Amino acid sequence: MPPVEIPVEKWPGKVREVTIGGNGRKSVTVGGESALPFLSFEGQIPNRPRIAIEVVDMVPEDWADNLVQAWGDAMKSPAAWAKKAAEYGADLICLSLDSAHPDGPNTGPKEAVESVTSVLEAVDLPLIVLGPGVADKDNEVLTAVADAASGQRIVLGFCEEKNYRTIVAAALAGGHLVIAKTPIEINLAKQLNILVSDMGLPPDRILMDPTTGALGYGLEYVYSVMERLRLAALQGDSMTQIPIINIAGKEAWRQKEAKAAQGVPDFWGDAARRGILWEEITASELLLAGSDILVMRHPEAVQKVKATIDSLMGS
Repeated sequence: MPPVEIPVEKWPGKVREVTIGGNGRKSVTVGGESALPFLSFEGQIPNRPRIAIEVVDMVPEDWADNLVQAWGDAMKSPAAWAKKAAEYGADLICLSLDSAHPDGPNTGPKEAVESVTSVLEAVDLPLIVLGPGVADKDNEVLTAVADAASGQRIVLGFCEEKNYRTIVAAALAGGHLVIAKTPIEINLAKQLNILVSDMGLPPDRILMDPTTGALGYGLEYVYSVMERLRLAALQGDSMTQIPIINIAGKEAWRQKEAKAAQGVPDFWGDAARRGILWEEITASELLLAGSDILVMRHPEAVQKVKATIDSLMGS
């Protein structure tokens, strides 16, 4: 019997490489794939997916008990939290400026700059900074942060259709990158990448977040959109050849199934274990869909997903 020839797909395109950090800080490069996720026999996978651990600029009031226990007193200081995240193996730090939300403490640019500066001084890992998710307030705090961190090549998020001009201008002035965030739709993702590029920001300074869905809450739909984005990139569509970032931890842990300890069926099992699994499975599925950076929360879930990446990369 003649040997069976295994079909191998060859793609004309590849994802751009994007480097975060540098200029005296550690740097991380993502992207560069010329094959579907982890199919290294069909093309090159030059850079492994990376994990950013989320740090918040205030003590969160709605986090599950086992998340709070995992971080302990470090949650009282963004700098201390970032140091502990580095000890747990973070490739990047993702600082969320939750205190700036108008419905919360409503802190301003001064406090945002202080938090970012403290994290930059505490660790030399590349930094992602997320605003509170309200366009006007994002513009206010992220512009100040971009100026204060000029030359550090941090990532500013989120850059959306309603505020991309302000965020991109701040990134251009400070030498930073942006996260282009869109609802779950491939054409909207591509269009925002075009708008951002048209302002003069090179595509190798853009990450895209096509919106992240957690296990049981839209993950399948997100998976299909990410898959289509990656297929378009490999087929040569320039404006989809952008590395993908997913805010996996936040989405997983805000679901009832991840954090509810009371009033749920017994077969759901132990709440502490369940929450970690919810984040781990969510993150692992996003990896298989093509995620280049996962923003995660629980240290144990981080370690498990790192082991998954090692296995899939053949390490």
